[in-house]
Amino acid sequence: MNKVDYDRALYYTHRSEWDNLLILMVRTKDQFLSKKIEQFLHAYHFEHDYSVLEKKLYALLRYIDHANEAAETDLNEIPMYSLS
Repeated sequence: MNKVDYDRALYYTHRSEWDNLLILMVRTKDQFLSKKIEQFLHAYHFEHDYSVLEKKLYALLRYIDHANEAAETDLNEIPMYSLS
């Protein structure tokens, strides 16, 4: 997992930088993040029902939060040094 991708996704979403979010969607190696971004951007541009857009946004933000937590636990499991 690349934690930088999740931080960028959160930043671009917060700042409404949809072009950069689209570029991140294409470049990230995390397929789930890419799919969540795709679904949100599609809803943002084509959905007329605001509740659907809101659900897609919250789904993206929940995934970013979950992925950040998972990335932190992965980093905590890797020892910084070894006594062998």
